[in-house]
Amino acid sequence: VQLQASGGGLVKAGDSLRLSCTGSGRTFNSYAVAWFRQAPGKEREFIATISWSDRSTYYSDSFQGRFTISRDNAKNAAYLQMDSLKPEDTAVYYCAAYYSDYVRQHASQMEYWGKGTLVTVSS
Repeated sequence: VQLQASGGGLVKAGDSLRLSCTGSGRTFNSYAVAWFRQAPGKEREFIATISWSDRSTYYSDSFQGRFTISRDNAKNAAYLQMDSLKPEDTAVYYCAAYYSDYVRQHASQMEYWGKGTLVTVSS
């Protein structure tokens, strides 16, 4: 499975942004997808994950209510809707995929990674 994250850019505090994760290969729809981010000098941080069937999602408490994960298997894509962005949300955002019916939230548990997309939030 090959993943490509896109949709990052420069926005102002309070703005919204939707990131996309496009997967290649027929098996993409069999994988759960997760979003992480990594700010300069910090460890990679789990944001949310969605099951392959789109029937269940799980969020880090830090992002619950402000970020929304979704997917469209017909388009081989997953999304991260980010609302009320803050300067501290500035980071490189990554999507990842794993093959499991159980929630995974650690970077070491991911099987595939896409190249990140940079989100910069100005004050």
